[in-house]
Amino acid sequence: MPGSPREGGHVVVLHRWTDRYADYGRYLDHTVHRVSYVTTEQALRHLPVARAAGVELVDSTEDVKAVREAVDRLIERSGPPTRIVALQETDLDVAALLRDEFALPGPGAEELRPVRDKLLMAQRLEAAGVPVPPTAAAPDPAAVARFAAAHGWPVLVKPRRGTASAGVTRLDSPLALAEFAFPDGVELIVQPWVADRVLHVDGVFTGREPGPWRASRYLSTCLEFTEGEALGSVEIDEHSLPAGLAELVSSATRALLARPSVFHLELFASESGALTVLELGARPGGAEVPFVWREVHGVDLMAAALAHQTGTPDPTPAALPHTGRIGGWLLVPPSAPTPCRVRSVRLPDEGLAYARKIPPRGRLLTGGGYEHTGARFRFSGASTAEVEADVLRTARDTSVLSAPVDAGAPARLAVVGCGNPPYRRYALAALAQRVETALVQPAAPQWQRPYIGDRFRSADTSDADAVTAAVADLLAPAAGPVAVLTWDETLLETTAEVARRLRLPHLSPQAVRHCRDKLATRRALAAAGVPSAGFRHVHDHDEALAAAEQLGLPVVVKPRGLAGSIGVTLATRPDEVTGAFERATTSSFPGIRRLDGAIVEEYLTGPEISVDCAVDHGRVHVVNVARKRLGFAPHFEETGHLVAPWRDESWAYDVEFVVAAAHAALGLRTGITHSEVRLTPSGPRVVEVNGRLGGDFIPLLGALATGVDQVAAAADLALGRTPALVPHHDRCAEVRFLYPGHDAVVRELDVTAAAAVPGIVETVELAPPGTELRLPPRGIVPRLAALVAVGDTPAQCATALDRAEQAVRYTLTPLSP
Repeated sequence: MPGSPREGGHVVVLHRWTDRYADYGRYLDHTVHRVSYVTTEQALRHLPVARAAGVELVDSTEDVKAVREAVDRLIERSGPPTRIVALQETDLDVAALLRDEFALPGPGAEELRPVRDKLLMAQRLEAAGVPVPPTAAAPDPAAVARFAAAHGWPVLVKPRRGTASAGVTRLDSPLALAEFAFPDGVELIVQPWVADRVLHVDGVFTGREPGPWRASRYLSTCLEFTEGEALGSVEIDEHSLPAGLAELVSSATRALLARPSVFHLELFASESGALTVLELGARPGGAEVPFVWREVHGVDLMAAALAHQTGTPDPTPAALPHTGRIGGWLLVPPSAPTPCRVRSVRLPDEGLAYARKIPPRGRLLTGGGYEHTGARFRFSGASTAEVEADVLRTARDTSVLSAPVDAGAPARLAVVGCGNPPYRRYALAALAQRVETALVQPAAPQWQRPYIGDRFRSADTSDADAVTAAVADLLAPAAGPVAVLTWDETLLETTAEVARRLRLPHLSPQAVRHCRDKLATRRALAAAGVPSAGFRHVHDHDEALAAAEQLGLPVVVKPRGLAGSIGVTLATRPDEVTGAFERATTSSFPGIRRLDGAIVEEYLTGPEISVDCAVDHGRVHVVNVARKRLGFAPHFEETGHLVAPWRDESWAYDVEFVVAAAHAALGLRTGITHSEVRLTPSGPRVVEVNGRLGGDFIPLLGALATGVDQVAAAADLALGRTPALVPHHDRCAEVRFLYPGHDAVVRELDVTAAAAVPGIVETVELAPPGTELRLPPRGIVPRLAALVAVGDTPAQCATALDRAEQAVRYTLTPLSP
């Protein structure tokens, strides 16, 4: 079949679930087919990213323009799509539009209309002799009033192209109609309110007739669920199925489905046994339906749906296996309308529920689909009666106690770890001026106490479970918006996982891992065509030497995942490569585990700069550029940084473009980042990207030079707010670090006279008496003091720093080499 994945075509998948509804890696061989994904940052977690031909992130897969632009970027990488896949109902329309545009196989917009347009659906079913409720267009109050006069009150007003019960409103009287606000730009229909029991039938249509299917009955209604009631469902024993159901399923699917398809059919069953079709979806059922089919019956509806859309063989058996089990499920919403925060969850004793998804304390619930409700349960039992009783008991005994979020109440932000006080005191102080600041770290607070009050929890910061519980304790009681962040490189992965669990804005765990592992960074940048450095991953001295020969000396040898240029060495001769490899693989940084092997990479010539960015929903704003001062060659010790006007530099546009491309390649979409870039003769090349505030006082330099407070911006982004990024002024600010002339123990240090030098705005003692300092490569950032100057030009800063450096007084005791 032309364009079939059997020929290794380019399959583009639109994906939005955050849970493991679909296992694309099992459905499609990613080594044979080029499989790309358009998804959201939150939904990235369960995708086979490492095997994907490409991944593009959007804020929402419902944003047609953003999805189309993402597909264009995937086309640049892997060629035109040969198939488009969308398994979630809300994404079907976008997928149909793309198929029409690219003239691809599969349901296009016109074919999809009968199962998406509820008015057309009712008309098609009625024409086929399938019983349906009276249905009419509802463009205005007069149309609804005429319908009610003919069919009686109450009536339901719903979107003509809706999903689940979103936007469905029950109107009980003319007064309720008068108070109802018709939404702009949304076509509505009206139907009578039907009090009958609601059933749903899920199964597979072969293209000619229904294949395997199961009928279930709701124990409440989807509309009641949107109003705060629990929603449950239980499968119906075969001997209890309503008479005529099989014939109705056959008639409805034949009337609406033009090709093989998974379907979800909803219908009314009256006390007298009459059946009336409410609607049919050409997709797997929502809520827990796909899980129950897979786990209780051994049939994967998602695999079938993907096969139908890709033209591959449908793996569904002709009949459901006889397991002798009845499935059911339950969704328990939070006690408060969303957005709300979970305060506590009450659960029943063990029963027939074989799976539970319980939101942790402190989680932010914002709605947006069944999988984002409060608590979720899946059941299996021997009969409908048994399962129904346990579903009802679980619904009765479960509560998700939640509190609404008051957007006007004070915001609270939990900082995970706090770093070294000389380097981060200014950041915590800036944060405390803006929000209620809380702290999680192993030790009791000391210097942090004035900024956090009693908002502290002790936890092992390497344990995501412990940190999640601690952050939840601090944030759950807050009435207003809450957030979590860290500026500690060693705690980025833990903090990202905490934010994911509590559904708070942050860089995703996957994006953080891309940054932390420099090998993953290099691979992602290379795959996306972002200018970086040639590299090799090596595991022993021989491989390191071979890599150096292939890349050409000089080369840089570095660890895969440390920080602060620790273990990074420039090797100019073959004999230096061996020592550099040894340093890279034996160096350590407190709190960071060493990854296997080392990286040998091309040495990039030219000045090095750091680029600080605020990333808001994938939009990258360059906030700050610092010129880096390096010393102690062949090592890469950062001895200072200068922030000065840069937007008129010849390289400015190229730097912004390359840095934005690097963020896209690494999946960085929310937060403050710190990138390092070499200005080579061939243009800017990305050295690395870090998912945190810059160190070495660089954010402070930026605030002094431009007026843009990166700490405040980090807080705003973590709270889901738009940060203030417009510069107030354009000056220069520079930090210089003072080092001993040799390995030594500090006996005395006094920066008082340096602080009095004109132009000096900050002096920080970094090595109190008794500190042992060893120069690179033997020690980690062996600094005596930091001096910060402000001026209108770089020369003014340099003059002030020279004078201040001469004014610093210290006494050292030399150490043996």
